[in-house]
Amino acid sequence: MKLIPFLGFNGDTHEAMAFYARALGGKVVSEMKYADMPAGPDMEGDACGGYSPRPEHVAHCQVEAGGAILMAADGPPAQGPCATTINVDVDSVEEAERVFAALAEGGQVQMPLAETFWARRWGMLVDRYGKPWMVNCMKPMDGGH
Repeated sequence: MKLIPFLGFNGDTHEAMAFYARALGGKVVSEMKYADMPAGPDMEGDACGGYSPRPEHVAHCQVEAGGAILMAADGPPAQGPCATTINVDVDSVEEAERVFAALAEGGQVQMPLAETFWARRWGMLVDRYGKPWMVNCMKPMDGGH
């Protein structure tokens, strides 16, 4: 299991992550804009709590530096447009379901744990203490990052 900070931005993810990569001596290893995502229900307004992303905004960006990972995107807002969320990256569907259920106990599920085009399981929640979390069990990536 890995705990990965996930930063939420309101339109400036590309610029911010390039800055963090330089500042931390790392590199941007992946970036996907909403326009590059396959069509489907995963990111439609109702599926994202009413959030409608702009095509030019960043849907996912990852910086790696010194063995650490930092992820970010422009929306959807978990606790406002500039929230910091902890992403729990697990290796199995069973572990994703266990961790999600445990964190959601007494909290509020924002995106139910489900399969998406990028993950075997992914979901978002705010725990009983008001902290936003994502649980992610990634699908194997074709062609590297």
